[in-house]
Amino acid sequence: MDTTPPLQARHRREWMIAAGLILLALVPSIAGAFRIGEIASGAPETDANARFMQMPLPVVMHILGALVYAIVGAFQFLPSLRRRRNGWHRFAGRYLLVPAGIVVASTGLWMTAFYDVPPTDSGPVAFSRYVVGTLMLAFIGLGIAAIARRDYVAHGSWMIRAYALGMGAGTQVLTSGPALIVFGEPDALMRLVQMDAGWIINALVAEWVVARRRRALRLEAVPA
Repeated sequence: MDTTPPLQARHRREWMIAAGLILLALVPSIAGAFRIGEIASGAPETDANARFMQMPLPVVMHILGALVYAIVGAFQFLPSLRRRRNGWHRFAGRYLLVPAGIVVASTGLWMTAFYDVPPTDSGPVAFSRYVVGTLMLAFIGLGIAAIARRDYVAHGSWMIRAYALGMGAGTQVLTSGPALIVFGEPDALMRLVQMDAGWIINALVAEWVVARRRRALRLEAVPA
C-alpha cells in the first residue's frame, strides 16, 4: 500500500516531468554544442556545415536560446514551484523564457529564409518551419497579451503551446533517429514526415495538457 502523501507524490511527479523535458532537449543540445565547437575551433568547411561556418551568429543564437528556453520552460510549468516562487516565475518568464523563445523562433525563421539548406530541407520542410516559427511567435505574443490582462489561465495555455513547438527538435530525434539508423538518410518526403511528426506530437500533447488544466480548474470551482 502506497503511504506517500498525495501532495508529496504530486511534487515528485512534477519534478519527474521537468526532468523528462530536460532529457528530451539533451540530444539536440549536445548536437548544438558540437556545432558551436566546430564554429569556435574553425573546423574545415564541408557541405554539411558550410552555411553555419559562413554565417555563425544565427545558429549560435538559436542553439543557446533553445537551451535556455528548454531548461527554464521545464520549471516554469511546475505548479508547486510557481506557487511557492511566484517572484521567480515572473522574473524567469519576463527576462529568460520569453526572450529566449523569441530568439529561437526568429533565428529559426531567419535560417530557413537565408541559409543554403540541403534539398531535403527545402520546399515542404521549409514551409513547415515557417509555419511553426510563426505560430511560436504568435503564441508567445498571445501569452504576453493574456498576462497583461491578468488572464492567467489563457497565459499558461498559450505559453504551453509555444513551448511545445519550441521543443520540437527533441521529439524529432525520436521520430527520425530510428529510421536514420535503419534506412540511412531520408528522402524529401520522409524528411517532411519525420519533422512534421515531431511538431504534431508535441502540439497534441500540449492541447491535452491545456485541456487537463482547464478541467482541473473547473472542478476546483465547483462548490463542495
